[in-house]
Amino acid sequence: MKFIFPLLLLLFTGYLLSPVPGFPSPPPESLVSREPADTESIYRQAFYTNLSREEIINYYKTQFGLPFIRLIIPPEDTQTVIRDQARSSWLEELIHPLKDSLYVNGFYPTKPTEQINIDGVHYQAKIIIRYIPSHPITRLTVLGLAGVSAYLLSKEYANI
Repeated sequence: MKFIFPLLLLLFTGYLLSPVPGFPSPPPESLVSREPADTESIYRQAFYTNLSREEIINYYKTQFGLPFIRLIIPPEDTQTVIRDQARSSWLEELIHPLKDSLYVNGFYPTKPTEQINIDGVHYQAKIIIRYIPSHPITRLTVLGLAGVSAYLLSKEYANI
């Protein structure tokens, strides 16, 4: 145990200090939205596209890198996670465990009045991306506290 614990701590430290991909670029053949609500944050970007949900998620999987966890979130949570007046057909989160998250929100219009036509081009969807980064010092602080807790718990367990 005296060798495994420091080795695990060193591996986790290396993982937490490894670079993160940052804010991903928009998918090819998409139009970046210039609406005021879509440009008010540097960690949120919207674009119009004709790609399907799976094509968008697969694109961001490759952009975001490994390892990641994919969570499907109810679209009702879009107002909390993305923006208070964002419309949504689906919402997913790609997570680098203990590092950062990328929310991908898709809106596919179903009514004739909701159709997306910009400069004479019809788009099937509006996608909003929200990136939530974390600072390396915060990550290391969490690792340090978890390490101290694990050490103290293992000592208590040994006394039982």
